[in-house]
Amino acid sequence: MDQNNNEQLDHKRHTLAHLLAAAVLELYPDAKPTIGPTVDNGFYYDFEFSKPIAAEDLKDIEKRMRKILPSWKEMKGQEVSADEARKFFKDNPYKLELIEEIATKNEPVSIYTAGPSILTSPQSLVPSPLCFSDLCRGGHSENPSKEIAPDSFKLSRLAGAYWRGDEKNKMLTRIYGLAFSSKNELEDYEKQQEEARKRDHKKLGKELGLFVFSELVGPGLPLYTFKGATVRREIIKFCNELQTEIGYQEVHTPNMNKAELFKVSGHYEKYREDMFKVTSQYTDEEYFLKPMNCPQHTQIYAAEGRSYRDLPIRIADFANLYRDEKPGQLSGLTRLRSFCQDDGHSFCREDQIKDEFNLVLSAISKALKVYGMNYKIRLSLWDETKKEKYLGEPEVWEKSQKLLEEILRENKIEFFIGVGEAAIYGPKMDLITTDSLGREWQISTIQLDFIMPKRFDLKYTDKDGKEKTPVMVHRALIGSPERFMGVLIEHYGGNFPLWLSPIQVKVIPIAESHIEAAKKINVLLRNKMLRSEVDLSNDGFGKKVRNAKNARIPYFIIIGDKDVAANKVTLESRDKGQIGQLDAEEVVKRLEEEVRDRR
Repeated sequence: MDQNNNEQLDHKRHTLAHLLAAAVLELYPDAKPTIGPTVDNGFYYDFEFSKPIAAEDLKDIEKRMRKILPSWKEMKGQEVSADEARKFFKDNPYKLELIEEIATKNEPVSIYTAGPSILTSPQSLVPSPLCFSDLCRGGHSENPSKEIAPDSFKLSRLAGAYWRGDEKNKMLTRIYGLAFSSKNELEDYEKQQEEARKRDHKKLGKELGLFVFSELVGPGLPLYTFKGATVRREIIKFCNELQTEIGYQEVHTPNMNKAELFKVSGHYEKYREDMFKVTSQYTDEEYFLKPMNCPQHTQIYAAEGRSYRDLPIRIADFANLYRDEKPGQLSGLTRLRSFCQDDGHSFCREDQIKDEFNLVLSAISKALKVYGMNYKIRLSLWDETKKEKYLGEPEVWEKSQKLLEEILRENKIEFFIGVGEAAIYGPKMDLITTDSLGREWQISTIQLDFIMPKRFDLKYTDKDGKEKTPVMVHRALIGSPERFMGVLIEHYGGNFPLWLSPIQVKVIPIAESHIEAAKKINVLLRNKMLRSEVDLSNDGFGKKVRNAKNARIPYFIIIGDKDVAANKVTLESRDKGQIGQLDAEEVVKRLEEEVRDRR
């Protein structure tokens, strides 16, 4: 979808949020509308109701929206004084709070009105039963009745939401709506969501026995079974192979460190609320569980003198990280309190920056090709209007942002801009992947940092004998293996490719007389480092096959009378069906090649 279509859809969604508020007020006149923004798949509006509403009430509200829509021939805005706005919204404390904020910033107060015809003149503000007016900054459909198809939206669900997202404030009722350009797009989205529910990694993770959560251990702290640990280990192993190919060497660092390290890096100032504090019984020093590896990696670099000939120095780390996420924000493996990252840092000279970025981009591209994921690149920049969120001076940011854009343009890589998405110490390239359901995930990242090396006073001796400060390139090929595992479960629908599957082969004897032959082929497979199991249960043959299929095992080997007589085995594939009777050695060779090539 191009930028113009995106903007048009956003305007439709914003208009529908107003339409939702208008419908609610017709059905519930004492309700108090608060705010109603757009979201990626539609819109929502938060209300204070005098009496609770239920999910079944959404049908009536949606019906009323469709009844009102044909009369909304235009939607126009006008700027008014703060006093006029206060009078208009005198019975709504939420709107009054917003008006006070706008007035404090000396910004104009604007009100948008929709209806059969705009009955009020631009100079006046008079409530009308035929029109709906709302405090708003704009961005709407000019003629909603023509531009919004009545079958292109629907109300989807209710939720609770604190006013302004602050749990100290009143709990409101949030009504969510879905909205797309057409009925077909809405239906396609709903089909995708239904498939996504079937593939939910929390559901499949439990069914496949990959991980568990325990209230005694704590929220956001997963426990991986041997199956889940196998998948996680294979993801990390592949990352290690890729980063070794481009010159990174793995280090290991502790899970906690003194607060002073984060004070120097700047994370103590900007990130402390998201970190777990650690208390010692024997010292008053302040410690934290680390949320990232980069400050500790600076100390590995600083441990000895460096020459320009030594650079780049590339180090990688899979140490556990910890972030104090709010319990309500935790979600399976995709939002955790404890995880690791395929975290790497290159300490390099300025003339080496482009080569470092190109190396990492090539490794990421190789990884995502194996996983069967397409991607696009977001150039994540700082928000100049919120400089207090970042470290460093504006000129450093301008320099680093310009350099990243040059790298992308020189390599003819398409990208889009994400203002405010930069790290606290520098801009970055974020790779947004698309899974098999068309959903987007921010996975990989490469970040340019002129600031942290300077804060830690890192040096190298240049060829002219003078000391200079290196540059840090932060990178992650697939981000957190745990989070990526959650994404992959849904991407594959639990049907892991052979190399990733925790159990690669299930050997199934048809009858008790075939057990010894089954054990023999199982030993052969395991000696070749293939993850196989033999089904020795008392279940019938049919149930054994169903169990193997339900467990989404890529291959199963059947041993029966004909196989024993021919000294062969029958190979079946989860994805391709029956392959046929083969020599055991041929099966092993076939599977080894598929694992090696990560097909």
